[in-house]
Amino acid sequence: MSNYMKMRVRNLNLFYGDFQALMDINMNIMENKVTALIGPSGCGKSTYLRTLNRMNDLIDHVKINGQILLDGIDIYSDQCDLIDLRKSVGMVFQKPNPFPKTIYENIVYGPKIHGIKEKSRLDEIVEKSLRGAAIWDEVKDRLDKPALGLSGGQQQRICIARCLAVEPDVILMDEPTSALDPISTLKVENLMDELKKDYTIVVVTHNMQQAGRVSDYTSFFLNGEIIETDLTENIFSNPNDKRTEDYITGRFG
Repeated sequence: MSNYMKMRVRNLNLFYGDFQALMDINMNIMENKVTALIGPSGCGKSTYLRTLNRMNDLIDHVKINGQILLDGIDIYSDQCDLIDLRKSVGMVFQKPNPFPKTIYENIVYGPKIHGIKEKSRLDEIVEKSLRGAAIWDEVKDRLDKPALGLSGGQQQRICIARCLAVEPDVILMDEPTSALDPISTLKVENLMDELKKDYTIVVVTHNMQQAGRVSDYTSFFLNGEIIETDLTENIFSNPNDKRTEDYITGRFG
């Protein structure tokens, strides 16, 4: 099971107008593992992450070629339904972005869109998702209160719970702890470790220690290219490319 390739990216190129932001990206994303994307600012990590659930489709003048296979189906082909794709591949952003609704309404938003109406079923989903995001005990008595009244770290876990509520296969996280304090960061990191039992996770992080702590695989990006991808311990202790070593040891970036 753990050696199953959940997503395969082949010869992926992305252009913003005439500017090429991603160059010939090839990567295997393994099921039930955490893959970290590291590299200096502006090197294409977040752009790449957003290709994995077609978030870049929302930007004008973007041209993408290559293949991204999710369980063998090309997500850029006509047979891929965008609504189903975004359900299968959820996203958690850098800044917590709960809706200006109650905690409960935040969590049931996705399931309702997908046609679940029954109150008892929605209640179950809310508890399960909040437990999954390790925040149930903190909020179970205030589900009818605004999610925006929570602390930043709690809001981010509400966003993770909201993502879990539609039962995705893959969770994309774009620097999910960069706006959080150290204690909240640790909670989210511990959560990733727990979540990979059931989900495949791809996380962009600028924090090298975090990549070392949370990920099974690490991919180093530079100027829109992947320099190397390997088991995290190899990338950190014995990288193949001098540029990876220079970045990890802080010589640039």
